[in-house]
Amino acid sequence: MRFLIIIPAHNEEQNLSFTLDSLQQQSSKDFKVVAVNDGSTDSTSDVIRKYTETDSRFETINLQKSEHQPGSKVVHAFKNGLQTQSVDEFDIICKFDADIILPENYLETVEKAFVNYPEYGLVGGLLYVEKEGNWVYEGNSNKHHVRGPMKAYRKECFVQMGGLRETLGWDNIDSILLEHLGWKEVVLPELHVKLIKVKGADYTIRPADYYGRYFYFLGLNRFLAYIASSKEAMKGKSPSFFFDIVKSYEGCKSKKLELKISKEEQKAVNDQRWKMLKKKWLKM
Repeated sequence: MRFLIIIPAHNEEQNLSFTLDSLQQQSSKDFKVVAVNDGSTDSTSDVIRKYTETDSRFETINLQKSEHQPGSKVVHAFKNGLQTQSVDEFDIICKFDADIILPENYLETVEKAFVNYPEYGLVGGLLYVEKEGNWVYEGNSNKHHVRGPMKAYRKECFVQMGGLRETLGWDNIDSILLEHLGWKEVVLPELHVKLIKVKGADYTIRPADYYGRYFYFLGLNRFLAYIASSKEAMKGKSPSFFFDIVKSYEGCKSKKLELKISKEEQKAVNDQRWKMLKKKWLKM
């Protein structure tokens, strides 16, 4: 199986070489990498050039500087990279971040999973971060969800679900939609992916605004959005946080901001969330 790997990179001069080195060291060699220089103002383009000039498997495109928004910007860059290639020539479509280090057997293990299990639509490992000199499990998500920095999709699944959505929450929307279409999302816990920096460090959006926008663009109805907001408020033991999130959500709703999912897909998202709620909280 042949891999197409798209790597959006914005001001990643300190991290990108680690990611690209780990790809060159993969036991599986049949891949194409498109590094998307997303309006970087540092030496990211120089880092990329070292690989494109010496390894024909590496290509690059340069985008103009755009407003930095969680979710939409990275998918916009990904889509620009994807458009430079013929998807039909590949079997696995990957969206990787520019600040991860992959184990040498990452692509090989992912490929074996896709070959052995035709129902697998999305496969990935687990993220690890460095703390006090040790690499420990990030723990920001459940161990059954493939995190945004290391997504690998079966091409048929990727095409059927309409690719990635240019919106906040895209890396949860994808898993809901592919499951709705009958595919499986699978985490391979033996694959430890090192995350060099903490996600979200570049974002200036306030946490309450982030969650409110996230729940809106995920397509949650008002009831489920309020439930999700209360859960976040309980985590921080802050009743005011609940009202701040709801205010952000309702603000998006009153402005009727465009959703990047259809009515049918929105229903699938809400059905899945309601199913999770009944299973976890209502024991149904």
